[in-house]
Amino acid sequence: MTINQLEIGQQGIIDTVGGEGALRLRFLDMGLIPGTRVHLQKVAPMGDPIQIRIRGYELTIRREDAAKITLQEELV
Repeated sequence: MTINQLEIGQQGIIDTVGGEGALRLRFLDMGLIPGTRVHLQKVAPMGDPIQIRIRGYELTIRREDAAKITLQEELV
């Protein structure tokens, strides 16, 4: 499962961070690192972008980018 597959209110723990080069480094700089809990808060009216809560702050990312970040199997 990836972040973009979460429903509003669901949360998960990051397993792997995909992407290549600068994009992957940007994810890591934003705090999207393995073992971190993410919570889907909002989805824009047209479905993109999405807003997640991570490490005490809100982060808005495109669904295309969220699809590159996989979550651990079990949702809490």
